[in-house]
Amino acid sequence: MASAFDEESFAQLLDAVDRFVRHRLMPLEKQVEEAGEVPSDVIDEMKKMGLFGLGIPQEFGGYELTLFQEVQVQMAFSYTSPAFRLVFWPNVGIGSKGIVLAGTPAQKEKYLPGLASGELRASFCLTEPDAGSDAASLRTTAVRDGDDWVINGSKRFITNASRAHVFTVMARTDSSKRGAAGISAIIVERGTPGLSVGKPENKMGQKGSPICDVVFEDVRVPVSNIIGGLDAEGNGFRMAMQVLDAGRISVAASGLGMARRLIDEAARYALQRKQFGQPIAKFQLIQAMLADSETEYLAGHALVMQAAAALEAGQEATAQAASAKYFCSESVSRIADRALQIFGGAGYIAEYPVERLYRDARALRIYEGTSQVLQLVIARAMLKRYE
Repeated sequence: MASAFDEESFAQLLDAVDRFVRHRLMPLEKQVEEAGEVPSDVIDEMKKMGLFGLGIPQEFGGYELTLFQEVQVQMAFSYTSPAFRLVFWPNVGIGSKGIVLAGTPAQKEKYLPGLASGELRASFCLTEPDAGSDAASLRTTAVRDGDDWVINGSKRFITNASRAHVFTVMARTDSSKRGAAGISAIIVERGTPGLSVGKPENKMGQKGSPICDVVFEDVRVPVSNIIGGLDAEGNGFRMAMQVLDAGRISVAASGLGMARRLIDEAARYALQRKQFGQPIAKFQLIQAMLADSETEYLAGHALVMQAAAALEAGQEATAQAASAKYFCSESVSRIADRALQIFGGAGYIAEYPVERLYRDARALRIYEGTSQVLQLVIARAMLKRYE
């Protein structure tokens, strides 16, 4: 996909995002952590900036950024609390990409303009109580009844569910097929009878970004609500994996933004904190922790950019996306641990952002594929080369 932004225009967008993050959002981090929500006036500002439509084509009101550009915006926005980014990123990523990649012309016309403007909010419903890493074993069903699908089942830990208007639901439309076969991606609108959203979970970190259960009890939607139309029945899992490749690169970029913030906080603190008559930055063991963190950040950055460029070029990038997400999500936890150690006792209390960032970073090793599942994806791709 060609970007609507030339190099100069994109640089201006990144500059605007950076200023918004540092001057508008970072001062609100404690407020959002305590209140558990992003202020509505901030969300309105995000809409005016066009952030909800970063990856949506221009013809539907979006910015039409390339994936390579998207990850740079992701990094910049991840310098602050994830709650801010997760207000709009589901519309940019997994909430809209399925429709952008595979939707029918009618589906694109109906949903993408609202998703691009932020008037519609999106959510992606894949994980279930008994189907997380093994997504192909999902049990939510969609049974054909005349011109409708009747959906029954439940989804768990769904980001943005409490405020979403449009749900992309992965459901088994052919019960005679096992595993990934027979799974379809179906659009369900909020307010459809039988659809209910549970209360937001009380999470360890990333507060202000709700995750909820979503329950479907005899939910009826038209058969045409399969993304891509009836001819795409059974292709949902394949589409989900395509979306997840981009999503994993995006999560890796998020880890990089968090890592950059952690390194900056730790380095500045080490320069101003004195022990034994000098800044602790003078001590070689502190320097070693900073050097390890900076090296991991730079290595992760190279991985993310390489994976994004490969996927953008239409190359097979599943293993590269998995490698980028695995490395960056694991390394940001190590960087967070070192940063907290550099702060010492001060890092363990909520007065400094390192305590919150330490908790926020932990989730990255779980969603969009656990580290253990990603190890399997990487190893299987490797072994194919040797067979």
